[in-house]
Amino acid sequence: MIELTNDALQFRFPAVHPGARLHIDFQRTLRIPDDGRDYPLPPGLGRFPLRHVDDVAGHVPAVWLEHGGVMLPMSQAEALWLNFSAPRLEDRGTAWPCAIRIATGKIDAVTGKPWVSGLDRGPQNYLVHPGQPWLDGYCVERGVIRQFVAMPLGEGYTAEEQLTGRGEHGGIQVQVFPMKRAAFERRFPPRPPRPAKGESRLLCREAGAAVCAAPMEMGLAAGGRMRQEIYADRFELSDWDLEQGSRVFVHLTNSVVWQAITGQAPPGRPPTAADYSRAGLPWFDYYDEARQPVPGSELLRRLRSVLELGAARGSAPLPENDAAPPGRVVRLPDRRVREWR
Repeated sequence: MIELTNDALQFRFPAVHPGARLHIDFQRTLRIPDDGRDYPLPPGLGRFPLRHVDDVAGHVPAVWLEHGGVMLPMSQAEALWLNFSAPRLEDRGTAWPCAIRIATGKIDAVTGKPWVSGLDRGPQNYLVHPGQPWLDGYCVERGVIRQFVAMPLGEGYTAEEQLTGRGEHGGIQVQVFPMKRAAFERRFPPRPPRPAKGESRLLCREAGAAVCAAPMEMGLAAGGRMRQEIYADRFELSDWDLEQGSRVFVHLTNSVVWQAITGQAPPGRPPTAADYSRAGLPWFDYYDEARQPVPGSELLRRLRSVLELGAARGSAPLPENDAAPPGRVVRLPDRRVREWR
């Protein structure tokens, strides 16, 4: 069961347990420069708006209605990251674990392989929450991703077009599997209640339009390099309930078309990374030393970034790509969330 609430996707698995839930929202952020440096994590600048495609059925392509799902607006060369969260079950000391698959244009963002439903460990094609709080891009090396950057579908920049030679799907595909009830009960037995005390567990990776007239559909391409680890699953593959999975297609549309379809203005253009650094605002690092990161994908490592492809064509698809040396980097502890405030 998937619901859209407050611009977030709410995955619920009541047949497994009322507490088996996962929330995913799509965060606006500044685009990091593609200048060969490995940048720390940029801030979250608030959620992208989401709309059901069925609510605007007369204004979207028929293939979108076949896929169903939701849509969000992005400008060309704009970046995003996915934010994962779930309610904590205090008597178990954890949120309900979920395995999450993310693909762009039906290319797996962890392995670079074509989308096939289900979970695999050869190599691991999914993330696990709790443990993995965010995903900002394609896993190209151990501890390094290339940022998700929106580009018009059909111009050859997206990961889908580079790896398949076709711009057929675009968008973002999400699939979620909860942990089996029996596995959860075995791994997380009830704990005695603890005395209530004040706690602060939802602090932030914080921050202090132009639009394109490109075709309607957008896809995601490889941007600059960023330090982010994708963690290996510490559970057994048999712990995941593959019969209870849910999936959703997130369509990306350019901002002009979004406004024409919905009548709502899209979010304004985020600040540039250089402006952000000059203002002395913080960047972020997050490492979980108790978890093992997966190696990067050889397929994704071969992707050419938007800047590299543009240079080969004699064009400059990434405006405002000035270097932005981070002046202040905040190390985030476990259980914190990157979001605007």
